[in-house]
Amino acid sequence: MPPGWTFAAAAGLFVTAPTSYAALVVRAGIRPGDTVLVHAAAGGVGLAAVQVAKAFGATVIATAGTERKLDVARAFGADEGVLYTDPGWPERVKELTKGKGVDIVYDPVGLVDKSTKCTAWNGRILVVGFAAGTIEKVAMNKVLLKNISLVGIFWGQYSVREKEAVPKVWEGISELVKQGKIRSTEFTDGEFVGLERVSDALVALGSRGTWGKVIIKLPEEGKSML
Repeated sequence: MPPGWTFAAAAGLFVTAPTSYAALVVRAGIRPGDTVLVHAAAGGVGLAAVQVAKAFGATVIATAGTERKLDVARAFGADEGVLYTDPGWPERVKELTKGKGVDIVYDPVGLVDKSTKCTAWNGRILVVGFAAGTIEKVAMNKVLLKNISLVGIFWGQYSVREKEAVPKVWEGISELVKQGKIRSTEFTDGEFVGLERVSDALVALGSRGTWGKVIIKLPEEGKSML
């Protein structure tokens, strides 16, 4: 656990931080000066991605479904915010990049096809998950014409297929924590204490009214769990 962090804060670090670090650093090769589009930027992996991208010198454009969530993403370092409930969001992203498009797309939602409209030449689109509920089909001609790389990231398999990468990723995260470039993404607009509140937490997650990581606190042990 990082020095000075509470159990609740540290509980929100696991899975989300290494997924985002491995995606952006290991898979996409993020560089200073890159522009990164982070979808669902106020979610658990989204806020981790925003912080990692900023730590590596990138400009971050966040998308979210509400203005409140865009405010949260900005509070964690996002430079710009766009509502993906607006059908014209790819054009808005292109405007923000002065027509160039973004270098990296971080997508845990399932917005790859639309994201190709605002991806730059030689851009990398990270396929992180499908929170929207469907596995989409992508128009591959756009991938070809812009020289786009579609890059998958399945952090859960690294401990099986690429074990040597796991400690390296955590070392990188630990260094960013020490530098103050990654902070807790614990949801603080409400509190869930005791295992009997798990169902309430799941309802809150399902309603999409939360942000970051929702933590179930176990006061009797002085610890927390996801």
